[in-house]
Amino acid sequence: QVQLVESGGGLVQAGGSLRLSCAASGRIFRIRAMGWYRQAPGKQRELVATITSGDSTNYADSAKGRFTISRDNAKNTVSLQMNSLKPEDTAVYYCNADLITTGLGTYNGWGQGTQVTVSS
Repeated sequence: QVQLVESGGGLVQAGGSLRLSCAASGRIFRIRAMGWYRQAPGKQRELVATITSGDSTNYADSAKGRFTISRDNAKNTVSLQMNSLKPEDTAVYYCNADLITTGLGTYNGWGQGTQVTVSS
């Protein structure tokens, strides 16, 4: 079993910053990639940023230049530093992990989500 727990969400004013963190635990052998996705009310869930085990990153156009994804391989965590936040960033942010379990199976799952609200 693998668990993903997000933290760091909250309410900020436009232009402010937040740092989200996600900790993966359980029967983890190796994490191949982790990422952040978000879903705003009435909208589809969308990719925000991903990072691979080789530290290759990918960002949504809306996040480029403002958000930075990073990981700590030793701690099985991924973080998303969000700067210059805009009201349109308001959403529930979900952590995703793609990994190999200790039983050498694969896992791709989601955390419970953390709310980010940006006021204008």
